[in-house]
Amino acid sequence: MSKPSLHELRRQKKLEIKDTVENGPFRADWKSLEEYSVPRWYEDAKFGIFIHWGVYSVPAFGTEWYARNMYREGTEVYEHHLKTYGPPDTFGYKDFIPQFTAEKFDAEEWAALFKRAGAAFVVPVAEHHDGFAMYDCPYSEWTAARMGPRRDIIGELGSAVRRHYMTFGVSSHRAENWWYYNGGRELPSDVQDPKYAELYGPAQPCYGDPAYPLPILPPNEEFLDDWLVRICDLIDRYGPQLVYFDWWIEQPVFKPYLQKLAAYYYNKAAEWGQGAVINYKFDAFAEGTAVYDMERGQLADINPEVWQTCTSVGETAWCHIADHKYKTPGVILGDLVDIVSKNGVMLLNVGPRADGTIPEEEQQLLLEVGDWLAVNGEAIYGTRPWKVYGEGPTQIVSGTFNDTKRSPFTPQDIRFTARGGELLYASVMGWPEGGTTVIGTLGNRSKQLAGEILQVELLGWNGELQWSRAGEGLIVELPSDMHDRGILVLKIRYSTPEAAK
Repeated sequence: MSKPSLHELRRQKKLEIKDTVENGPFRADWKSLEEYSVPRWYEDAKFGIFIHWGVYSVPAFGTEWYARNMYREGTEVYEHHLKTYGPPDTFGYKDFIPQFTAEKFDAEEWAALFKRAGAAFVVPVAEHHDGFAMYDCPYSEWTAARMGPRRDIIGELGSAVRRHYMTFGVSSHRAENWWYYNGGRELPSDVQDPKYAELYGPAQPCYGDPAYPLPILPPNEEFLDDWLVRICDLIDRYGPQLVYFDWWIEQPVFKPYLQKLAAYYYNKAAEWGQGAVINYKFDAFAEGTAVYDMERGQLADINPEVWQTCTSVGETAWCHIADHKYKTPGVILGDLVDIVSKNGVMLLNVGPRADGTIPEEEQQLLLEVGDWLAVNGEAIYGTRPWKVYGEGPTQIVSGTFNDTKRSPFTPQDIRFTARGGELLYASVMGWPEGGTTVIGTLGNRSKQLAGEILQVELLGWNGELQWSRAGEGLIVELPSDMHDRGILVLKIRYSTPEAAK
């Protein structure tokens, strides 16, 4: 019996998608999708690991957008590529693939590290804008299963993550492949060779590109159908409980396909009996139908609906590059505490080397985050926002790409999380002068906490604290031997006025 053609495989998958959408609890329209609710596992998780790893990790220069910029004259990446590898008509992006061997990749080691870091879920990029799938995609030859490593990276990692009792998700940036390589149309390059069209994609002009100031044709039906088929196959093949999308799916032409995708995924999740999450940016999805993600940014106040920040251990690139400027564990933990206090979740990215090793600096950073969470995790996992997110002088400006712009948190900055109606956590974001912290929000005339404070403990310290409650706030003497522990978390038990009656 002959093997089905790609056309036939796509046709069969489209019929399966249609059947699943029409016969499940969710239909492909926003009104039906508004019945979606965020699963408990995700609300409780709070902290996950994102992974950018692919062919772009071989040159390890600039950012994960190397594949695009190497075809754009005048960019730093283009000049680097010309000098290091030659012109893009003799050494194209495809020529990096044989060097992407992943010979030291060990999914078990990665999963153990992420577990040790305190992650509750893990989300590798299954396909970036570059069109090279890191999984066994049946609709393309340009995959890690058939070239380069010749391994199903996503399959191996998914199995290892689940063995370590973490939730597994995937990320797809396939939509951007419509225009990603368009610079290769403007200069001699292998992008123009039909033999590589499946990797380099349509390479169409795009909005926002100075080289193309005029409006362009949006993705056509063939591209959109293929996009939908690939995502649904990815879902079926690996059963992820979270699917993350980058920003370009916000284009209006994607809207009906997003509705089909969401209905298909949520119906499959209902069939499997597991809670599913879709991450989106800007206004790609209707509010309440998926989980909003803010790239490298935070919110200024509590959001009624759970949301997510995706950010990275590096200040610029998401993938491995040779000259990363890394954030400190203190900065990452400060952001995590702030995000969780506002009903958010942090997805923290790492960038492995091309050989499959995670850089030592990133491993150490993750271990330090994990050490803090091992002591203070009860103030993070499974908590919910309190009546106010906190107090203090450091204000967060809402918006994307602000993660390196905020002022450092101070000892006067406090962030709150809650567990139930009588347990409050107050995270003190630095060591206060004299070792005494004063939390004004919790004073004895507080409108937020009108009941009685019954007990104050310091996570990670077994002694009895000296504390009092006055008009100026809850006053706590911190033990001097905790001076160098970074963010300190007070666990506060209190009674409600109703309970006292």
